[in-house]
Amino acid sequence: MLSTSIATQIYAKICFETTPGQKKIVEKLSEYLADGDFSRIFVLNGYAGTGKTTLIAALVAALKDLGIKSILLAPTGRAAKVLARYAGEKALTIHKRIYRQRTNAEYESKFSLNLNPERGAVFIVDEASMLSDRSSEGALFGSGSLLADLIEYVRSGRACRLILVGDSAQLPPVGCDFSPALDPATLASYGEVVYAAMDEVVRQEAESGILFNATLVRCMLENGIYEIPRFRLDFPDVEAIGGGEFLEKLEECYAHYGRDEVIVVTRSNKRANRYNEGIRRNILSAEEEIESGDMLMVVKNNYYYPEHTEDCPMNFIANGDVARLRRLRRFEDFYGFRFANAVLEFPDYDTELECKILLDTIASESPSLTREESTRLFYEVEKDYLDIKSKIKRFKEIRENPHFNAVQVKFSYAVTCHKAQGGQWGAVFVDRCLFGDEPMTRDMLRWLYTALTRATERLYLVNFDERFYENH
Repeated sequence: MLSTSIATQIYAKICFETTPGQKKIVEKLSEYLADGDFSRIFVLNGYAGTGKTTLIAALVAALKDLGIKSILLAPTGRAAKVLARYAGEKALTIHKRIYRQRTNAEYESKFSLNLNPERGAVFIVDEASMLSDRSSEGALFGSGSLLADLIEYVRSGRACRLILVGDSAQLPPVGCDFSPALDPATLASYGEVVYAAMDEVVRQEAESGILFNATLVRCMLENGIYEIPRFRLDFPDVEAIGGGEFLEKLEECYAHYGRDEVIVVTRSNKRANRYNEGIRRNILSAEEEIESGDMLMVVKNNYYYPEHTEDCPMNFIANGDVARLRRLRRFEDFYGFRFANAVLEFPDYDTELECKILLDTIASESPSLTREESTRLFYEVEKDYLDIKSKIKRFKEIRENPHFNAVQVKFSYAVTCHKAQGGQWGAVFVDRCLFGDEPMTRDMLRWLYTALTRATERLYLVNFDERFYENH
């Protein structure tokens, strides 16, 4: 039987003894892959520490041995890199794979859904909790619903299957109460779905304080207990620190893990700015407002520069992509805003890009330019093109203006939790989540769970009050 042979192959690739729960999942997965109904979707909801990544890696290796092609996808560049690392195969962003740039398109609809050329392939999508079914920027991509487009794309191939892998305890997409790609009611509209859940923390992970405390938060969420969790600190990989120790610990982590592998996760852009300012001044000895070597995060999707760069491996620069500032050339004051010419290196895509960056967003307390600021920039740029009488032609010219299309960035030493989602770092500093007497809520527990699970080796809880710790 095909399902038995698939299961045997998966077990052969798993390097530890499977639990009864994991065996059930392997069997379910094998039956799904052997079934003749290709329209069904498989959803694997796996919590932190339950062996989900090991299972996916084993599945990818087993499919390879069976001569079945697997295509690995994730919502962000960082998440794709993490997936590629543990699966041992190339992974792409969903956007890169399923959309193609339209030629001569009207300005607002730039990317159409591609046709899937594959036959008999298995599409495995990680970090599915981040998949939205509504568009945040109008329908620039396909229908505007990434989830609907992904399903349509997979089904447009011949005999292709879709496996969605995610963690429903993590933060849902911005503006959603839940993750549509992991929600039975949402998915029911796309046909039959096979569900499997991994909720037992595997033995080898149980010694991890990061996972112990993350599991505590997850169990509270599952049981509707919206109270302050009591973290345990008697683990070597979790430490509570006060503000006075923060800089010293951070410096130690930079020296040990490298700047790329350390992140501060905080609640708001305002606090992220304060942290970024303090880190640059006190640890990195930065004297200028921005300098070569600075780590930046893109805070708004940018389509212009990849489009105007030959052989660019990115079809757009995504909100949340991290870049290292390689070179800084000329500072410019134009249209009432400040710009600089820069060369950005994107480590998640192994590429460099020459572009203009907008400096006004760096210290702004809003996530990116506000609607008012974007409108002001538009009207200021428009003044240069008023001799073009046709509104459509004028608008087209504005859309080609490099200042209008400058990449919006912030420093990425400290970021909000939504920005960190999908990524993993060796050392993570989680800034306190409650200020004063505000009550603990479901959303805040999700925030905490997502923040804690970004760390792979060391977790620092910064300035949390005593209520969060056992024995207090």
